[in-house]
Amino acid sequence: MNIQIKTKSLTALRFEPFGDILDCSGPPDKIINGGYCKRYHNRARLDFNNGEVGISFFHAKPRSLPYEFNMLERHPEGSQAFIPLSPNPFLVIVAQNRNNHPTNPVAFLTKPNQGVNIHRGIWHGVLTPLTEPGIFAVIDQIGQNENLEERWLNFSYEVILP
Repeated sequence: MNIQIKTKSLTALRFEPFGDILDCSGPPDKIINGGYCKRYHNRARLDFNNGEVGISFFHAKPRSLPYEFNMLERHPEGSQAFIPLSPNPFLVIVAQNRNNHPTNPVAFLTKPNQGVNIHRGIWHGVLTPLTEPGIFAVIDQIGQNENLEERWLNFSYEVILP
């Protein structure tokens, strides 16, 4: 059984329960470097329990729509930020938490040059670029504590365009 989910555009208001949008929208917080650089300051609520903050690079294989999934994951020890290294939009799937299980998943399609920071403990889908090259900088907790929980769902979801 597949339950269809239509993608939504990624807006700060829609994504606020799950995390932060990483982009250069709105007026800059500061003008620096003699007027040559606009700084959009402190755009993410990075939140880590123990360990170190690490910057890793992921090279994910592109997927296509409709996209089917039946597993979600979360990171109990810290937030996880995904910053695409190309201007291409990607798919972000997040879900509410009910009794330590994901429920009511929502699918967002980013705009070009947008990244996301998924808050600690939020259920989300795997990294899902829709085009090559699928390379992302990822900021998350690096440490000895296990920082990954996966939940296999009882049925599949299919993400489609509206």
